[in-house]
Amino acid sequence: MIFFQSIQSVLTIILIMALGYFLKKYSWFDDKFGKSISSIITKVALPAAIFVGVLKHLTRESLFSLSGTLIYPIGTVIVSYIIAYILVKILKIRPGRRGIFMNAVANANTIFIGLPLNIALFGSISLPFFLVCYISNTISTWAFGVFLIANDDPTKHEHSHNKKFNWKKVCPPPLVGFFIGIIFLLCNIPVPTFISSTLGYVGSLVTPLALIYIGIVLYDAGLSSIKFDRDTIFALIGRFIISPILMIFFLYLGTKMGQHHLPTILRQTLIVQSATPMLAVLPILANEANGDVKYATNLVTTSTILFVIVIPVLMEIIQFI
Repeated sequence: MIFFQSIQSVLTIILIMALGYFLKKYSWFDDKFGKSISSIITKVALPAAIFVGVLKHLTRESLFSLSGTLIYPIGTVIVSYIIAYILVKILKIRPGRRGIFMNAVANANTIFIGLPLNIALFGSISLPFFLVCYISNTISTWAFGVFLIANDDPTKHEHSHNKKFNWKKVCPPPLVGFFIGIIFLLCNIPVPTFISSTLGYVGSLVTPLALIYIGIVLYDAGLSSIKFDRDTIFALIGRFIISPILMIFFLYLGTKMGQHHLPTILRQTLIVQSATPMLAVLPILANEANGDVKYATNLVTTSTILFVIVIPVLMEIIQFI
């Protein structure tokens, strides 16, 4: 049953990737289309999606009541970044891949894969606990992760003469969307229905466009580009092994050292979310920063496919935790 649910959670993703691949193959897209997608997603669709997501999935009560449990995913993400940074130095990962690698280890595809999978495995009762992962992952990705990718631009030395401070790198549009959403939530500011619906429709473009873009990149690179090279293998180890182990460790400390008992569904939700595949927008972010788009695409594709195997194994393990 768990294996079947895990297959369903990723099959849609693979099919949309395949759609982008074949539409590009049969010349439905020109060479400029893929480049245009990244700007639409990062500057328009993602801010809208995050703003709507905050107001849809969070309440002031849940935000305050769950704030204490944020220590577990945030602690896991921080240590994951540290380990990923050490691996970057040890493995001597080249510029253009470093920021992608660290994001791949630390950040997960919580919304498109994590949310439906969590509901399928544990039911809607797990949604409040899922929001803990959603908050920490959103902050991690758009307050720090995107900064790592932007500053790993291998061509930045060509523009070193430009000393003007770029606020867009410090406050990317998706992070702005998140903070505005939190302000609207805390201040209980009503959003007109037509505005909410408009932002919802625009935000819904994120995942399908990102996956179609991955399909386009796969076609341009050729299916033979899907490979398990050294940098890919270590990123997969970080996402599927190191991250869950760190989460289990922090939960163990919380249980032994804390004064409160952690609900079973909370523990299971946090562990499952710590091992979800890499962000679908990684290739988009890599493209925006002149990074290694093929490498980012390979990470998203391989992690999504392998997740079908990872999640049943992980579900068996957490039965004993």
